[in-house]
Amino acid sequence: MAAAGWPLSSSVADLHPASLSLTLLLASLVHPLPPSAPFLLRLLALLIPSPRPSRAQVVVVVLGAAAFFFEHIRKIGCTHSLERTEVSAAFFEDPNSLNKVRCPSIYDPAEKYISLIIPAYNEEHRLPEALTETLNYLKQRSAVEKSFTYEVLIVDDGSTDHTSKVAFEFVRKHKIDNVRVLLLGRNHGKGEAVRKGMLHSRGELLLMLDADGATKVTDLEKLEAQVRALAKKAESSLAPSNSPSQRLSDAEIAVFGSRAHLEKQALATRKWYRNFLMKGFHLVVLLTAGSGIRDTQCGFKMFTRAAARKLFTNIRLKRWCFDVELVYLCKHLRIPMAEVSVNWTEIPGSKVRMTSILHMVFELLLIKSAMYLL
Repeated sequence: MAAAGWPLSSSVADLHPASLSLTLLLASLVHPLPPSAPFLLRLLALLIPSPRPSRAQVVVVVLGAAAFFFEHIRKIGCTHSLERTEVSAAFFEDPNSLNKVRCPSIYDPAEKYISLIIPAYNEEHRLPEALTETLNYLKQRSAVEKSFTYEVLIVDDGSTDHTSKVAFEFVRKHKIDNVRVLLLGRNHGKGEAVRKGMLHSRGELLLMLDADGATKVTDLEKLEAQVRALAKKAESSLAPSNSPSQRLSDAEIAVFGSRAHLEKQALATRKWYRNFLMKGFHLVVLLTAGSGIRDTQCGFKMFTRAAARKLFTNIRLKRWCFDVELVYLCKHLRIPMAEVSVNWTEIPGSKVRMTSILHMVFELLLIKSAMYLL
């Protein structure tokens, strides 16, 4: 079942191929090049020979670059749509029985109360402690609350260390009904790992959390309470008092964990250039996705099953800024969202590098450009 992506307005969709063809034609007339020459090379060649390019040449280059850029975005959307048609075409491996267990689909009815999705890339050292703490909490709570059923889904995003080996040890210990490992084969990015985990989860509620254990798993109760409060508010405003209660999994709600209350403390301990980069990034995020969520990058977010189905079958970005895209999609798809303060501790071993910052800026530009296509 293919899910809908970001829709193009009819005017843009109709004009797009024509603009691209017109630009290529003009480029060929102004400065002919062999047909085998790359598209961007043909455009750049318009300006290289001329120390003072004419206005017509500049217009042609700008139009061509824009057409090329939007064509690239369109191809990204087509690729994702093809991927989504095979949501259930995967299996989990049971290390105890050596049998293959079919991956569920986000379109299936919920089988568990909550699913915890943990994206992991080269986390063999940080993952064991975080998993132990998480599973201890889940087991204790399920012993007290019989309706509290759970699963932990570790998504190995093409790790080159022993992350999968560590994860499968927990499957052996806690059984595949409670702990599962999804192997992506190669590194796609955190956003894609979370997306795949969400699409193969069984919970009414779906929580994404980082493999380093920076946020205490007990804080999921704060997000859970906010989800229930928003669901109750939505039900009371829409449904008649004598109608049957809506299942929690059917409500569309997203709740984001937040470290915004720790900002002053972080500013005091971080180096000046990291604070500069952080402030600059927050400004770009504000200009891209708008206000509403102060901390988009906290890796502790909860979604109802209905919200996850709609969000993660439409998400495009695969790496760092998928969090920002989630905020944008919630606004565009009219999914209620809230921000809840959580406890957070900085754990050594961050994967964010200077090149990651540059990639984030590029992804934010993709989000912004997509807004103009709607």
